[in-house]
Amino acid sequence: MTTNFLAVGGTGETGRRVADRLRERGRPVRSAGTGKGKPMAAVVLVAAVVAAGLIAGLFYAYACSVMPGLARGDDKTFVEGMRGINIAIVNPVFLLTFLGAPLLAGVAVFLNPGPRPWVIAGFGCLVAMLVITGVVSIPLNDALGRGGDDYAALRARFEATWVCWNVLRALVSTAGFGCLVAAVLTRRG
Repeated sequence: MTTNFLAVGGTGETGRRVADRLRERGRPVRSAGTGKGKPMAAVVLVAAVVAAGLIAGLFYAYACSVMPGLARGDDKTFVEGMRGINIAIVNPVFLLTFLGAPLLAGVAVFLNPGPRPWVIAGFGCLVAMLVITGVVSIPLNDALGRGGDDYAALRARFEATWVCWNVLRALVSTAGFGCLVAAVLTRRG
């Protein structure tokens, strides 16, 4: 059994004496936490990882299931399905993760001096995800929403472009998630 020396006395002189006594008795002792002394930095970084993982998973699900599933339908089903999804997705839970992931990663850049290159890379990827969404996905969604009822023409202008850019969005958000995971692992390492 490994004893966490912060739990039995902390990092001061008392904690070191307790850890030394435990080692003398043959019990392994390890430091708790990140060793950086910045619990808020760890909380923010882990929250960024969770939010980035959720948003990367959402775009991955679109790429490998939602869009291929809609592609099997006729033009009206495809267009009306996407219109419904575009309305439903604008909700507090989605917005919290979609905006929260890059925001938390940006804050983590300033709170995590050790693994900063990984955090910066993760932040950059998540900002790229926001840019793709704002420059490509949202304008296409808006055009689809107000496009009328010529479903074949709407689908022809929308589907291939949106799917291609969503795959890129899934890749950059997954890369952002991976970079933030690397930052956590580097921080622990």
